[in-house]
Formats: sequence, C-alpha cells, structure tokens
Amino acid sequence: MTTTVVHLVRHGEVNNPDRILYGRMPGYRLSDRGAQMALRVADHLAGEDIALVRSSPLLRAQQTAAPIAAAHQLPVTTDQRLIESGNRFEGQRMGHGDAKLSDPRNWRWFVNPLRPSWGEPYREQVARVLAAMHQARAEAEELGGDAVLVLHQLPIWLVRRSAEGKPLPHDPRRRQCSLCSVTSFRFAGPHLAGVDYAEPAADVVAGAVDATGGKLT
Repeated sequence: MTTTVVHLVRHGEVNNPDRILYGRMPGYRLSDRGAQMALRVADHLAGEDIALVRSSPLLRAQQTAAPIAAAHQLPVTTDQRLIESGNRFEGQRMGHGDAKLSDPRNWRWFVNPLRPSWGEPYREQVARVLAAMHQARAEAEELGGDAVLVLHQLPIWLVRRSAEGKPLPHDPRRRQCSLCSVTSFRFAGPHLAGVDYAEPAADVVAGAVDATGGKLT
C-alpha cells in the first residue's frame, strides 16, 4: 500500500504592529522574521519528495508556501478550506475595546467555550481541513510524492487532536503548533498511520510575540 505524507505547515510571523486579531482580514503579510521562518521550513522540506504545495488564500500563508514550492519547482495553489478559523472578535485586540471580556455586552460570545460560541465551530474546522487533506493526499499519491498544505494554527491543532482521538475543546496555551512548525500526517493509502511534529524555525521563533503580546512558543 502506498505511503503518502501530508505536511501541515503553519505560516510564519505576521507584520502586526497593532497586535490585533487579524483572522481572515486581507493584506496581513509576513514580517521580516516571518520570511526567515519560511526559508527555514523550506530548507527543512527541501529533501522531501514533495509533489504538491497548497495554501490558505490568505497572504501570510501564500508567502510562507512560496519558498517551499520554489525549492521543488512547483506552483502554489490555494484552497479556501485551508483558511483561518472565523472569529467574532476579528479586527480587535483581546482584552481591549469591543473584545473586552469584562464588558457584559460580550458575555454571550463566551457562553459556550466547547463549541466555541465566539467563532467557527471546532467540528466544522476539522471537517473542512480534513476534506482538503484527503484531496491533497490523493492528488499527491497519483503524482508519486507527498503534499504540503500551509495554513493556520487553530485548524492544524484541531485536526491533530481529532486524529489522536482527543477532545476538540482545549487550553490554547497548550497548543503544540509554533510558527512555521510542520505537523506531518502519514497515510497508508487513505488510512492515517501516524502523526509527527517538527519545529524547523524554533531558533527564529524565539522572541516573537503573538497578537495579544504574549510569547509565541
């Protein structure tokens, strides 16, 4: 039975001086450090037999995918199913203004963290990314190689938790999905055989901060 690997790559650091939750907002590009991260992950995957590179339609993911594709002389195609998760507080700073947790007007958005009530349901994210993964796997298998999909932290982490049989609700601080990390799903034919994880840009990630000003690990 043919073994095919689908690598899920998280994009690099984004130029976001105002530290807002940019979500699906267009135009957010990689920072200079993010571009360095993208080169690191491209080097990490350069020795792999990559037959297909696909990304989220958002700019930061496409910019991360570009050097990976170039190393294998491949184009970057996009898939809407790889887009960032939807979030009610997109465009705001968490803990400030319209996204302030202490504001009673926002309490309805936090009523059900298991769904979650403030954004795209976890199960819907898993379903759409899994569909994109299985399509990419089938195409890559036909081409005789593996696939790289570049997307976003939360959808990657949810798919991994689903694959490992873990509950989808989780503590965001415990996600193992750093910037430009590679979560690799090994398939035997259409069946999942295992999951691996690597952080090829770990040294560049050190010192980067997330949208709320916290350390990215």
